[in-house]
Amino acid sequence: MDKSFMFFIAVGIGFLYFITNFVGDIQAEDDKYANEAYAEEHKYDAYQSVDSIGREILDLTGASASVQMEAWNSSRLKEDFLILFPDFSEMKVFVEERVRGKVLKEKLMKTVDAVETQYFSGTLNIEDAKRMLSTLK
Repeated sequence: MDKSFMFFIAVGIGFLYFITNFVGDIQAEDDKYANEAYAEEHKYDAYQSVDSIGREILDLTGASASVQMEAWNSSRLKEDFLILFPDFSEMKVFVEERVRGKVLKEKLMKTVDAVETQYFSGTLNIEDAKRMLSTLK
């Protein structure tokens, strides 16, 4: 065989080795970041369940207060709750029926009561009322 052909094969094998290792490292990093992002996005899925009539509920019974607030703020139920504005009685029923967790339920009810009082007294406009309802801490 020709020396240039052997040199070409050696360079090709070296190139394949380099590419394989380089792409493997990139792929490993990508999987790590993808898994972290997925885990962060679905961190509170364990608290979501379905009640006896098929509605989605947020069951935070036994979770700490901070976990309850974080789970509520990242939940789809929060969006469903805010759609009910300005029907405060429906909002209260929603909280009673679809939220489990003593601390969260108490905070939501207090917030709904406070916003209802201020909204109907004229001290809050629609945007401020929605902002207060959506920023539960």
